[in-house]
Amino acid sequence: NAGVPLKAPVAGIAMGLVSDDVEVTAGQSERRYVALTDILGAEDAFGDMDFKVAGTKDFVTALQLDTKLDGIPSEVLAAALKQARDARLTILDVIREAIDAPDEMSPYAPRVTSVKIPVDKIGEVIGPKGKMINSITEETGADISIEDDGTIYVGASDGPSAEAAVEKINAIANPQLPKIGERFLGTVVKTAAFGAFVSLLPGKDGLVHISKLGNGKRIGKVEDVVKVGDKLRVEIADIDNRGKISLVLVSEDDSADTASAASPAKEPATS
Repeated sequence: NAGVPLKAPVAGIAMGLVSDDVEVTAGQSERRYVALTDILGAEDAFGDMDFKVAGTKDFVTALQLDTKLDGIPSEVLAAALKQARDARLTILDVIREAIDAPDEMSPYAPRVTSVKIPVDKIGEVIGPKGKMINSITEETGADISIEDDGTIYVGASDGPSAEAAVEKINAIANPQLPKIGERFLGTVVKTAAFGAFVSLLPGKDGLVHISKLGNGKRIGKVEDVVKVGDKLRVEIADIDNRGKISLVLVSEDDSADTASAASPAKEPATS
């Protein structure tokens, strides 16, 4: 079980063949064939055929045939395929008894993920002179390829990198509007006399007013408290009718209390 995300279990079987001339009447003989299921090395070496058949319950997905004969009658090959199907289904039954579905892919396994975006959003994902796509690549370590139909392929060395890249792409091209009460760990992207602008999602910023930066204390200058590049834990306090987002700071203690309240209480153990 390698955690490979197959649509259905796959099994394979090696079929063999032996043939000889058999006398049917005095002075007359005919060629007879016997198909062998799950051949051994000797049956492969001394037999007439090595026929490998692999597939799912419903489909054959791979075939490979070696033969020492000049040709194999179609009815003989058809019979071998039928025997191979019976054997394949038997193996698949054993597989299903042992494991009904593959495990989740290891988070450390390399992968290629695809995401579909509207064609008119391709330019936004790329950004001016490739600024946005280069930023996503640098931040996540993923390789990104964009097709003309809006399909984006994300290649990454592990799961978290792929998920981070897809999340950033969706935030640009398939955005979900933030809601009041949602919390983010944002980055200060600009400061002004009246407050600090914090990036919540690509292309979506909010403002922490200067009056909300001092934890109840009056401050004279925004830069005395925060500077561009600082990480701030914030909560959306309001969204006006123009879509402008107002933020308030959230302390680490508030975040921990919220997480604790969201977790179900555990009953004490009884002996």
